[in-house]
Amino acid sequence: MISLTRLNGEAFTFNALYIEQIQSNPDTTITTTQGRKFVVREEEELVIKRIRQFYREVGLLRVIDRAGEDN
Repeated sequence: MISLTRLNGEAFTFNALYIEQIQSNPDTTITTTQGRKFVVREEEELVIKRIRQFYREVGLLRVIDRAGEDN
């Protein structure tokens, strides 16, 4: 889970596994795999940094980094 802030200042946690797309236009908008959209205060780069950290914590980043090593 990653911590984010809605535009109204409300903090919430988000399961980063459900993020399909992140856009900055200019507000950062996160689209989930279910098509829901969340607009957050954090800049896109910070959201991506938090997602990578989350993936490291749950061990997914190592799996992604190793994909294709045996090919």
